[in-house]
Amino acid sequence: MAWLRVCAKRRTREYEIVEGGNSCMTRRLFYTDHHVLPLPPEHRFPITKYRILRELLERDGYFSFERAPQAEIATIELVHERGYVEAFLSGTLSAAAMRKIGFPWSEGLVKRTLASVGSTLAATRDALATGWGGTLAGGTHHAFSGEGSGYCVFNDIAVAARWVQAETDMKRVAVVDLDVHQGDGTAHIFRDDPSVLTLSVHCKSNFPLRKQQSKIDVELEASVGDEEYLHALEEALARVWEFDPEIVFYQSGVDGLASDRLGRLQLSHDGLRERDRLVMRRVKKLEAPFVVTIGGGYSDPIELTSEAHANTFRVAREVF
Repeated sequence: MAWLRVCAKRRTREYEIVEGGNSCMTRRLFYTDHHVLPLPPEHRFPITKYRILRELLERDGYFSFERAPQAEIATIELVHERGYVEAFLSGTLSAAAMRKIGFPWSEGLVKRTLASVGSTLAATRDALATGWGGTLAGGTHHAFSGEGSGYCVFNDIAVAARWVQAETDMKRVAVVDLDVHQGDGTAHIFRDDPSVLTLSVHCKSNFPLRKQQSKIDVELEASVGDEEYLHALEEALARVWEFDPEIVFYQSGVDGLASDRLGRLQLSHDGLRERDRLVMRRVKKLEAPFVVTIGGGYSDPIELTSEAHANTFRVAREVF
């Protein structure tokens, strides 16, 4: 099998992959909803979607589930400034900095944030071993190296990308970000780094107000539907594959759904499933390890968001 060959040649200092056997067949997903994030009742962040997503996939019976480990601070500091990391962990960030993040500080937030990064790192290790790995968290693409924003404290994908470059022989990394909001933090972190290609396909008239420069930005007008979206995506992905990435990180936000309160696009569940297939089928042909994070989603009711997230992992099972 192609993935068996990939597994045999990927080795890291922390995670040695054994050639052959069933180790490359493991299919597990990491979750963080065991960490309680205390939010006031009127808070607009849909914290329940993570638990609902896990329960949906548990009922499917196709995956096993593991609590996400907490990321090591030294690994987070491959991307984030030490002063910022220490201030967040100790609860000494300014009130203005916490308002920009959008959460009240709490020990629960610290634990869940470390687990979110840890889940993406764990999924990355699985991707090196099995061809793909997934987390029911992550995709916190609005976090910059020295500050958080938009419900994002640390940039899990950026941290995992730097970990891969430091711990393996892989250097060419692609980040395919299909959240409806631009991955501004990720774009800024890798702005001067030719070894990391960042693609962001997002709604032009949406958060963040001040956009950054990804390697490839596709800005869509509000109310774009499935057909136009998929056409634009296919053209953009062709440029990503020309880069010949050695590993691909997928920010699979589903806030482009027509039902989303913050999205402004008009995508359907079928359209999102086809979006996922476009990405995954080509990654499989590339034989590049593939890491799935979930990103944003704010539908009303929130069950529509959780269903769309679940579909991403169902498509991954279908494709891989």
